[in-house]
Amino acid sequence: MKHLLTILTLVVTLFFTSCEDFLTEEIRGQQNLETYFTDIEDCEAYIVGCYQDITCGGWWNINTVWLLSEMCSDDAWMGNTTQSQSDYVSLAHYQGSGASNGPIANFWQYRYKAILRCNTAIEYISQMDLVDTERQSQLVAEARFLRGYFYFELVRNFGGVPLMTSFSDPADVQGITRSSAEQIYAFIEEDLSAAAEILPERSESEIGRATRGAALGLLGKVYLYQEKWQEAHDVLKTVIDSKQYKLMENFGDVWSIDKNNNEESLFEVQYAYHETLALGGALTVVTGARNGPGDGWSWCQPTANLEQAYIDAGDTERLKWTIIKTGCTEIAGEDNFDVFVQNSKEMANYDKYIEQYGWDENCYIIDPAQHKSARIIRKYFVPYNKRPAVYNIDKIPLDHRILRYADVLLMYAEACNELGQDSEAQNALNEVRNRVHLPEVTATGHQLRDAIRLERRLELAFEQNRLYDIRRWKDDSGQPVIASILGPNGTFVQWNMNEATRDRYEWENQGENSNKGITFDVNRDLVFPIPLYEITMSNGSITQNPGWN
Repeated sequence: MKHLLTILTLVVTLFFTSCEDFLTEEIRGQQNLETYFTDIEDCEAYIVGCYQDITCGGWWNINTVWLLSEMCSDDAWMGNTTQSQSDYVSLAHYQGSGASNGPIANFWQYRYKAILRCNTAIEYISQMDLVDTERQSQLVAEARFLRGYFYFELVRNFGGVPLMTSFSDPADVQGITRSSAEQIYAFIEEDLSAAAEILPERSESEIGRATRGAALGLLGKVYLYQEKWQEAHDVLKTVIDSKQYKLMENFGDVWSIDKNNNEESLFEVQYAYHETLALGGALTVVTGARNGPGDGWSWCQPTANLEQAYIDAGDTERLKWTIIKTGCTEIAGEDNFDVFVQNSKEMANYDKYIEQYGWDENCYIIDPAQHKSARIIRKYFVPYNKRPAVYNIDKIPLDHRILRYADVLLMYAEACNELGQDSEAQNALNEVRNRVHLPEVTATGHQLRDAIRLERRLELAFEQNRLYDIRRWKDDSGQPVIASILGPNGTFVQWNMNEATRDRYEWENQGENSNKGITFDVNRDLVFPIPLYEITMSNGSITQNPGWN
């Protein structure tokens, strides 16, 4: 796991290495930064690499922490109870021992690799003498948008981090320290604002590229995280008033493999299937059931607590498109359910389960012995006849939605409510609720605030929002909401430990302990630990977050 200084060393070596030590003849085909950027085609190719760095082309670089964020909330368990998953459990169960955590170290490393690439693009492309200056400016704006996004990923996970703003030699960053979270957010705001001034509207852009709406939508989220309510209100209203986006008519289409880049999407990871190249996504397989068809890894399983939130809200529509539960007699959008039934009937313990749980004989079984909650995520699920010929990680052509219009509406509703504009907040909230046929909310004040917060949980589950929402939200006493959900007296912990409310499948499978979150510490666990390797290799100039060893 390479640290920040090593990343810089490798990149500098890649571009500037000499052949003199082992050859007297130049290496044919080798390029460096002084010779690479020669025309607009080179610039285009380099920016494509910046987009590729959103996931870095693998399941383990970034996807793992996207899922880990869900596991650290009340929406998901780690889930896999047949293999040791200590890296995830140590953080998801708040054991205070994650400084040497592998997924966290990888995430840090690859986010800084992405930032370095963006810094290089911004610095070199902006200095070129190109004929197509409009395209040149757009490419720089795309790199600034991506850099802002990458820093947002870092700051919301770690707090203040080292601020790298240009291509630097390793010697230039010796002794680098962490900038404050406020400084990082200010830098993100500057990048996104500048990008929004240049980027085209969605209707004028190539599919998959950053747009003005994506930059403004992300900027609105950045403002929201800092409780800059008026700024968030204004920029999100700009997105809404642009009329570039609208909610899909059916909630089930939002994450459909047939509806990639739909009219609700502001920004998403572009995936495609290729039988040999790793051009596709991984989460369908990583979160899929271990007992097929199309075996998965069973990481990140929905909690019964989340399922109950849908039930209590009368939200049957989003429930069926968010959670697939063992014993079900249908899967939303699955036309070949009989394949899943037949697969279940071939299980060695099929008859035992049917009798033990009273399930229908033509049900789909997600083996409770292998899955903490015996539930999987429907949003990442791909119907049987839509699956590629090679059904495996990095092959799935289901785009990953990073920012969509429903999120914009709910963020706008939250900002309006905080500014005392409850009528506007109700309108935005109810637009989201109307799609799934729920009654309109007429509450005001804190009751409206709580309704908006619940709506975010139900609408955006497994879209990498929940953990960061409950960390940033404050309750009526001014404490982070997560502190009332987790900890020894937390509502989630108590719900799972109470015989009257706990879920049967979750309780019977203690391969992952049901007391998840009981050791949550509000003074430590609002951010993840800085990877220990970074601290060691910086000779201590990069400091650890409070409470982490």
